[in-house]
This record gives sequence, C-alpha cells and structure tokens, in this order.
Amino acid sequence: MKAKARPDDVRESCIAEAFRIIEEQGVEHLSLRDVARRVGVSHQAPYKHFPSRDHILAEIVARCFDEFAGFLKARPEAAEPHDDLRNMGLRYLDYARLHPLKYRLMFNTKLPDPRRHPRMMQNAHQAFTILRDRLRGMPLKAAAPSSQQHSAEFDAMFIWSTLHGLSSLLESDLRATLGMPASEHAQAVQRCFTRLSLALGDDGAPPHKARGRTSVRSAARRR
Repeated sequence: MKAKARPDDVRESCIAEAFRIIEEQGVEHLSLRDVARRVGVSHQAPYKHFPSRDHILAEIVARCFDEFAGFLKARPEAAEPHDDLRNMGLRYLDYARLHPLKYRLMFNTKLPDPRRHPRMMQNAHQAFTILRDRLRGMPLKAAAPSSQQHSAEFDAMFIWSTLHGLSSLLESDLRATLGMPASEHAQAVQRCFTRLSLALGDDGAPPHKARGRTSVRSAARRR
C-alpha cells in the first residue's frame, strides 16, 4: 500500500511544480488545477495549502526575494565603502544573469496584492534594506550634498533603478542588435559603476562626515 504523502511534502511539491510550470509555459499559465495534476494529487489538495493561484505565486516570489537578499549579503565585503557598494552592485547583476526567471518574477511580473501577501513584501523590503543600510553607513564627500535631508532611500532607489535598467538591457537582444562584443559589455558595467560613484560623491576627496545624525559636539563647534 502506497504511503500517504505528508502535508509538508505535498506543499513543497506543489511549489516546485508551480515553478516548473512558470518556467516551461509562463506565469500566465499557472493554475492550481494543473499543479495538482502534475504532482499527482487530487484537484483539491493544493487548496489546503494555497487558497488561490495568487497565494502559491506569492510564496514563490517571496522565496525568490529571500534568495536574492542572501545572494547580496554573501558578497565579498570591502573595507572601502564605495568598493563594497560596487561589489553589491556586481552581485545584483550576477543574480539577474544567473537566475533570469527568478529575477523576472521579482521585478518584471505583476505581483499579487501585497496587502494580502505580507511575507512576500517583507522579503522584498529585506533586499532593498541591505542596499539602503549600506548607503547609510557611507561617508559623505565634500562635493556631495551635506544637508541632513539627504536621503539614503532616494540614493538606494537611484542605484536600484540603474542596476535594473542595466541588467535588463544586458539580457535583452539589444546587445546583439548593437553588435556589442563581450569586452565592451564589461566596460559598460564598469563605466556604470564609475558614474554611480561620482553621482554619490566619490570624487576622491577625503570623507566629509558619515550619514546620520549630527553630534551635539559638532553642532556646538559650528555655532
């Protein structure tokens, strides 16, 4: 007599099969009925774990964001803040190149309602927070805006959007259309990071001060 599958096994099998459907046919063809058929369980079995198609999609995307955040954290850390930021950016591009489907699911797919799937959004914020916190710990250069209004969130959005655009272009047919060789591909990436560093105030000048609150002692000296 065949042993009955444990609930956790059925749940994980449904998630794995749902991802394969997306990989083979596209996210628009994902359905719990098809998942059940391919796993070999009753049509109602997936609904015991996922009330709707959006719930299983949200779980897949949540796992993608969690993996993505771990990939960014695993970068080789550099002592110099701008070098560390560059390493993080390279990890971002590496993830998009190594895991194109997962990357598209996170950033190029209409996601389920975030209000109904808080874990998905929590994991998405985790990845963004890694970049934002790295920026908060960076010293401001003399040439950079020194106002306390300077926002690490805005800088993080600027960097994120630049990397997203670059990774999308590099993975598209545009490179072939332009006849861009692999050597120029690498140059384009390095030039992008150079421009980002300049935009963030890394002009080679010594650090002016760290982001964050101004100390009482420093404020007193300026009076």
